[in-house]
Amino acid sequence: MEKVMAEIRAGEVCAPLPQTGDATVWFVGRLRTPWTSPRDCPRQGDRTAGPVCRIEIDPRWREALAGIERKENLLLLYWMDGARRDLVRQSPRNDGETIGTFALRSPNRPNPVACSVVALLGRDGDVLLVRGLDCIDGTPLIDLKPDYGGRPCPEH
Repeated sequence: MEKVMAEIRAGEVCAPLPQTGDATVWFVGRLRTPWTSPRDCPRQGDRTAGPVCRIEIDPRWREALAGIERKENLLLLYWMDGARRDLVRQSPRNDGETIGTFALRSPNRPNPVACSVVALLGRDGDVLLVRGLDCIDGTPLIDLKPDYGGRPCPEH
């Protein structure tokens, strides 16, 4: 499926993209949500009342899930693969007034990495059930780790 870049709004500014990348990222799974369009997604996930979503982990990373079911919340890093990567100034209210991309939580950024803290509801093999996502169905997962809400990590 070919991704279509978001339109440029009045006043927005783009920058030329580099010819090559600096790093390699492996997607470790996919996020399954009820939303098929960015317009349908909530602005922020709800860990209490949001819909139950699925994290489908690639089988090669199955062993990395050992012990995950004992965690209450997870920090997910995911790749907003439909986002523009060339916007340096954006008009979030579509009124022609712009602000720098790094001053926004917009998915349109040089490296469209997003993060969410989700409530872990359960595990079934390579699938985790969670609440709190805010992305379209099929979004690639970069990484996941326990979230301790600012408390010290018990493993250290």
